[in-house]
Amino acid sequence: MSAATPNAAPRTVPCPRCQTPSLFDPSNRFRPFCSNRCRTGDLGAWANEEFRVPVKASDPLDDELPPSAA
Repeated sequence: MSAATPNAAPRTVPCPRCQTPSLFDPSNRFRPFCSNRCRTGDLGAWANEEFRVPVKASDPLDDELPPSAA
């Protein structure tokens, strides 16, 4: 296993909230966000249910049980 070279440039990633470059390193306590403002804004969006997973609408008839063979 090799360690990162000491001369390597720090890795940056786009902030998930504002898309500005953010340092992805343990020294950035807000990572992957660029700031506390972006981190708390993202948390607030989750709390307000602004992020949703798309769900395919189901047919109400699919929920019915098949007739029993009695």
